[in-house]
Amino acid sequence: MSGVARNAVIVGVAFILSRLLGVVREIAIAARFGTSPDYDAYVAAFRIPDLLFLLVMSGAFGSAFIPVFAGFIARRDERGAWRLASAVLSFTVLVLAVFSVAVLIFAGPLISYVVAPGLDAERQSLATDLTRLLLLSPLLLGLGIAFKGILEAQERFALAAFAPVFYNAGIVFGAVALVGPFGIFGLAFGVIIGAALHAGMQFAGLLRGRMWLEWLPNRDIPGVRTVGRLMAPRVAGQAAFQVNFIVMTNFASRLSASSVGALNYAFQLFMLPYGVLALSLSTVIFPLLSRQFELGRIEELKATIGRALSPLIFLSLPAAIGLFAYRESIVQVLFESGSFDSESTRLVAGALAYFTLGLLGWAVIEALTRVFYAMQDTKTPVIISVSAVVINVLLSWWLSRRMGYQGLALALSIASTVEALALVAILQLRIGFVTRNLVGRVARSVLAAAIFLPYAVWSGNMLATATDPTENRSLVDYLLFGYGLVAAVAVFFVVAYVVGARDVCEIGERMPVVRRWIRPFLDARFGRQRPETS
Repeated sequence: MSGVARNAVIVGVAFILSRLLGVVREIAIAARFGTSPDYDAYVAAFRIPDLLFLLVMSGAFGSAFIPVFAGFIARRDERGAWRLASAVLSFTVLVLAVFSVAVLIFAGPLISYVVAPGLDAERQSLATDLTRLLLLSPLLLGLGIAFKGILEAQERFALAAFAPVFYNAGIVFGAVALVGPFGIFGLAFGVIIGAALHAGMQFAGLLRGRMWLEWLPNRDIPGVRTVGRLMAPRVAGQAAFQVNFIVMTNFASRLSASSVGALNYAFQLFMLPYGVLALSLSTVIFPLLSRQFELGRIEELKATIGRALSPLIFLSLPAAIGLFAYRESIVQVLFESGSFDSESTRLVAGALAYFTLGLLGWAVIEALTRVFYAMQDTKTPVIISVSAVVINVLLSWWLSRRMGYQGLALALSIASTVEALALVAILQLRIGFVTRNLVGRVARSVLAAAIFLPYAVWSGNMLATATDPTENRSLVDYLLFGYGLVAAVAVFFVVAYVVGARDVCEIGERMPVVRRWIRPFLDARFGRQRPETS
């Protein structure tokens, strides 16, 4: 196995483990706290530390640092690379420390007036204390992101890939072992333990190699200004992304109790297919798009966009329908136990229904934003993202008054859809990537999804009754749930094959079982010739 293939396997396995443990994390938290007021305070407390992490550490060591550091390594200037790493790390830690002190002092007003003004006084006080405690998290996670960037620039992927697994493990430990003696603070302690593991294991990896980190806050170090120039749009984009969640928490705190927690659980479920489909595909195509643009191969770049968007849309549509149709069963099977009761299920499922409307938009945004970055245009995505935040704020104010907390989920979905359409329109004007072939493929995917929708809704209603835990849940319920989801996947792929969606044929060509057994059966059953896959 080649080095690239081996690294891809390592990253893929780690990604799956991290996602699975992330689900376990949410299950453990739900069993302990459900959609209680304390959980609302915990979610609110995360908003400012998350913003600091995304703005300062993730912004510097995301897409900005790695290419510059890797350039020094490629030129065999290891000393220069480590001086750059030391300078960037010194500046980011310094900036983070300054902002953290400010948040430590003003945590109360930030919670009361910006993040969660609608929480009662007791929960605002709790959220304030948790915010101050969780300020350790962005520092530790930020160091982990920095170490991750350094390791990956040296093509050392294993520790960096598995670090998120240990972060989730720390939170699970907090939910299981520390909540008993410490209450909701035990969960915060688990976050800090997970963040320390995230950073510590990667730091150990650096120690095993040649590491020359030092305190070096000097902006005249070669490469530092380049990193600063590259990270500016990234920081603006991250800020816009995180502001959406502060807006959602702000409005949700003014509504009925448990709205903040219900929206957070629903969004975590929504992120599962988004992460698997959009993030993984966008990460893979980004280097290829960058090379094609650098070489002036615009036709090849347009073809790559089409080949990426077509299967992404093909898979995102049934994923959104599945989340919508089976939302109640999903929440029941994963969460409904302990403190998470049937009312919590109703609240989370209600929010999830409206989040699913934005899944396709979110997926397209993730893919097309990488296209703009590959074309060295970082301003356009940021401008559109900020505009989408404004739309989200206005819609959140209007819809929350009419639909309650569900209106906040709908507002975010509408804003993301508008953002995706704007990216498509601008990119089409620039390079004309939307071809007749792409339109035809997407049209057949939409047709397959439309035919699949009634079946999904019908079977989802039946499955929700079967998996209701108030009817003495047993192993049969879980088996029935698994069977229902597998059957839904099979129905969609058969429908897609019958209507001639090319993506299902191309996916099938990569799977020996489908190619050898299932496809010949469908050909015979429906009397069709093999559809073209080109």
